This record gives sequence, C-alpha cells and structure tokens, in this order.
Amino acid sequence: MPFTKKNVINIAIALVWIINGIYCKVLNYVPRHQLIVARILGEDHAAVLTRTIGILEAGMAIWILSRIKSRWCAIAQILLVAAMNIIEFIVVPDLLLFGRINIVIAAVFILIIYLNEFKTHVSLS
Repeated sequence: MPFTKKNVINIAIALVWIINGIYCKVLNYVPRHQLIVARILGEDHAAVLTRTIGILEAGMAIWILSRIKSRWCAIAQILLVAAMNIIEFIVVPDLLLFGRINIVIAAVFILIIYLNEFKTHVSLS
C-alpha cells in the first residue's frame, strides 16, 4: 500500500478502531467502556458484550485496511459512529470522556471518513 494521503488517513482511521476495540474494550484498559455498555445494554453480560464489540471494532479496522468495498465500509463506519454517539449522548453523557462534547468529536471523525472516501480531491490539511 503506497503512502498516499488517502492511505495514511485510512491507517489513522483504522488505528482509531483498533485502539478503541483492542486496547479499550478487549483488554479493558479503559473500564469506562464496559460501564457504558453495562448502562446501555445491562450489567449481566456487559463484559462479554464489551469484548465482542471490541473484536468487531478491530474487524472494522481490518475491513478499512483491506479496501474491499471501501464505500460500503465508510457508510457502515459513519452509521455506527453516529448511532453509538447519539445513544451515548442521550443515555450516558456522564460516562463519556468529554461529556456531551463527544458528539462534536464524533462528527469530526465522521466528516474525515466521509471526505477521505467520497471527496478524495478535498484536502484535509
């Protein structure tokens, strides 16, 4: 994979998914994620669900890096990030790193995904 601006941004986006998936959820280095899952989906299976979500997020990183059906991947990312953040904004704002401001960070992330995949001629710098 050559180091074009688009590929570098793809790697950065994939790293976000890997860090949040593996480091924060699977390895549970950020227990707040499990607390969020517990509050939204219930405490009974929060640990297993958090790890499962983390593994799926790592899978998203693999999909991003594979470039297979990249537009579908971008749409899936946008929908997932939007849905997760809207739910968290409403249900658990007290557990978010930046509270309700997290939704702004999510919107910027969504914009980066969108511009990188659908508007490659637009400069992100």
